[in-house]
Amino acid sequence: MVFKSHMEQALSEARAAADRGEVPVGAVLIDPQGQVVAIAGNRTREHCDPTAHAEILAIRAACAASGSERLMGYDLYVTLEPCAMCAAAIAAARISRVYYGASDPKSGGVAHGAKVFSHTQAHHTPEVYDGISEDEAERMLKEFFAARR
Repeated sequence: MVFKSHMEQALSEARAAADRGEVPVGAVLIDPQGQVVAIAGNRTREHCDPTAHAEILAIRAACAASGSERLMGYDLYVTLEPCAMCAAAIAAARISRVYYGASDPKSGGVAHGAKVFSHTQAHHTPEVYDGISEDEAERMLKEFFAARR
């Protein structure tokens, strides 16, 4: 199968999240056949739910669509390095590959902070590819937070 990035869809969802007043993070889940099965953006404020991160919402939707709590063979595209909570959910769902844009030295849980996937307690360690459309994802986040300060 030929690699096709789905980061533009994740960036589009991040823009929509920013338009709703949410931190601009978007996520897309791709099934083993290469089909988009879930697209989500942050909705923590809208849902009054601190767990309503883009990754969690996409995982919930994909699990519901597949009828399973396991997403083996699935790829996750997300505009920002997943936090520790999202990284733990990614491991629990057994997602195969994670592609993310901007690094998150403050709250990241993959390459920074908790580094969830490198712990022996991690249920599963996906392949991780960082820096996909990093400049655009980072710019969007910086502009969002600059406008609120």
